[in-house]
Amino acid sequence: MTQTKVTRFGLQIPSFSYQVPTEQLFERIVLSAVAAEESGFDSLWVMDHFYQIQVPAGGRREEPMLEAYSLLSGLAARTSRVRLGAMVTGVTYRNPALLAKTLTTLDVISSGRAVLGIGAAWNSEEHEGYGFDFPPVGERFDRLEEALRIIRAMLREPAPSFQGEHYRISGALNEPRPVTPGGPPVLVGGGGERRTLRLVAKYADACNLFGDIPTVRHKLAVLDRHCEAEGRDPAEITRTRLGTLIIAPTAGEAEHRLVQLAARHGMDPEELRTATVVGDPDQVVEQVAAYLDAGLDGLVFNLPQASGTDTIRLAGDTLTHAFG
Repeated sequence: MTQTKVTRFGLQIPSFSYQVPTEQLFERIVLSAVAAEESGFDSLWVMDHFYQIQVPAGGRREEPMLEAYSLLSGLAARTSRVRLGAMVTGVTYRNPALLAKTLTTLDVISSGRAVLGIGAAWNSEEHEGYGFDFPPVGERFDRLEEALRIIRAMLREPAPSFQGEHYRISGALNEPRPVTPGGPPVLVGGGGERRTLRLVAKYADACNLFGDIPTVRHKLAVLDRHCEAEGRDPAEITRTRLGTLIIAPTAGEAEHRLVQLAARHGMDPEELRTATVVGDPDQVVEQVAAYLDAGLDGLVFNLPQASGTDTIRLAGDTLTHAFG
């Protein structure tokens, strides 16, 4: 597996509620993507959801939500440098062989910038609405492991076969081959200590975690133990965290945005603060440095208050200038 780091600083765009006509929606998303690339973000992520979800960077379930891989392919044609991925694909949403083909197509369109983010899926409402089976959590993780085996094989082998309990392939062709040597990197999302982090150690090029600094330190220590059990060099795995960033030119303005965001979601501002990097550029740099010191290689941020592109550019410029 590649030891190239999947990302240093990524931007996740989880909401498409830009208050523009539908025919203008994609072009408005492109503005955010280009601002991210030009200001120094090295990866760009969208959610793999079919309904909007209630998180600080999200909104009401009826708000716009585009299909992830169609959108990423469009963004691939309008950007030139950033890696592109879903944070993260639910394993139950797509046949894994089809997902391998979709990922390869994205890699070809983007000239080698695709990333596969994948996890065990959790949104029961979407499964019910779209008619997808939503098996118990243990089976979803069994499916995730089989999917990882199939996808890795299709990215690396000319015509692999696999027979599992849930999925199978028989001499599956995947032409053209991915542009990325060995196939796009694979990121497994989630911090489950028994199964998720074991799958990271066994199959993934990257992981993505949530939580504060003590939580991150603990999860990374668990991952190290799984790597030891698998005979894997932990340095091969890019360690990332997804979280919310509230940045403004002044500390007072950033604090005001935090309070507004908490009120919008019926949260205590102090509760939101524990999961958020918030402040002026100097304060943000200090908090980001602490996360990197905790053992992370990269951070992926959503910017829930970024109605325009100025906040994206401020964030990208701040991170790039401080950390290179």
